[in-house]
Amino acid sequence: MTFDPVRCAEAAGQAAVVLGVAVPPVAWRGLDGATGAVLATMLVVITAGIYALHAVTFDALRILNSRATAPVSPVDDGSLHHRERSRCSD
Repeated sequence: MTFDPVRCAEAAGQAAVVLGVAVPPVAWRGLDGATGAVLATMLVVITAGIYALHAVTFDALRILNSRATAPVSPVDDGSLHHRERSRCSD
């Protein structure tokens, strides 16, 4: 898996929204340099988490979709069970 800058930008935007909704009501009055450093670290950590979650989810879906659309051999080797065969013939 390679680094995707568009996916990273999307994850950073989503992390900024999460922090923007949660932090100002609570810590706006006490915002200083140390709190800003903590928020910047939290932004990086949340961005990395969202990026990883998106990468795993979307890559897994892409892999599953490629398996679902893979060509199937038209030869029946008899590996289907009786119940599955009857369901296919209905």
